[in-house]
Amino acid sequence: MPQQDKRAAKLTGLALAGMGLAHFARPQVFEPITVAAFPQDTRRHVYTNGSFETAIGLALAGRRTRKLGVAGLVGYLVYLAGNTVRKR
Repeated sequence: MPQQDKRAAKLTGLALAGMGLAHFARPQVFEPITVAAFPQDTRRHVYTNGSFETAIGLALAGRRTRKLGVAGLVGYLVYLAGNTVRKR
């Protein structure tokens, strides 16, 4: 992987991890988004999603864990999409 791509992957991972941590600092910001997929116990799911995003972002940022991070990201997106469709 070219150096520029490695840097972009690391920055993307760190940005995702930062967004995940923001779920804990300002959960009320994420509640309107989260309620579509998780209408019950929304605040708990905001924290759960923040945990997932933090872990996946850190995995993407690390060279050795990047493939695991990509797999986690795909699984997480399927999980969110499935819940959103199911709750409609």
